Amino acid sequence: MKGLRMENILLPIMRGKTVLVGIGNPLRGDDGFGPALISRLQGKTNLICIDAGNAPENYLGRIAREEPDTILLVDVAHLDLEPGQYRILQPEEILKCGLTTHDMSSRMLIEFLQNQTQADIFMLAVQPKNISLGEAMSECLITTLDEIEILILEGIHA
Repeated sequence: MKGLRMENILLPIMRGKTVLVGIGNPLRGDDGFGPALISRLQGKTNLICIDAGNAPENYLGRIAREEPDTILLVDVAHLDLEPGQYRILQPEEILKCGLTTHDMSSRMLIEFLQNQTQADIFMLAVQPKNISLGEAMSECLITTLDEIEILILEGIHA
């Protein structure tokens, strides 16, 4: 889509004090999407960026202490889309099905954050291509990583 201006789907949700939480295991190919995005954004934004790795439960207290207005979880998820495609999920969509590739229940994560914060909670869910141990991130997800980085940086300067 070079040359075309895409609508920034993140603008309507990134309001007030925003915490971005990258979830995933960089040793499992595309599962490292969330941490890779956080790494790219470090030092480029005033957003609170947390690399929660594959144990987001270890960061729940830190997230709550930030008293955010918005929490955006970034993770790969089985969405039945083409690899690299993504959606913004509302809490009720996350709660309905265990979409992510991680051990901790999305339900537990969302419910804790809802009980401990007044934040609006969303998930930027990206369809992975390969989450095999020892694999590199797929080219299609690297392209999506580039796109999402631009959308976030444009969003904070809008």
